[in-house]
Amino acid sequence: MQIDLNGEARVTGARTLAQLIEEQGFDAASVATAVNGAFVSRSARDETPLSPGARVEVLSPMQGG
Repeated sequence: MQIDLNGEARVTGARTLAQLIEEQGFDAASVATAVNGAFVSRSARDETPLSPGARVEVLSPMQGG
């Protein structure tokens, strides 16, 4: 299915947010996630289904100052 990941169109076989994070090689323990503008907690990722056209944001913490 096609989704939007961090502003870029992607094709994925992942059915849940947790599967997508693993598929894309993100470190699940150190990212924040949202689907269609709604924050998704780490504990809810396995239960968060993806649908065609979903807008997914995966954000890593940044250091600086």
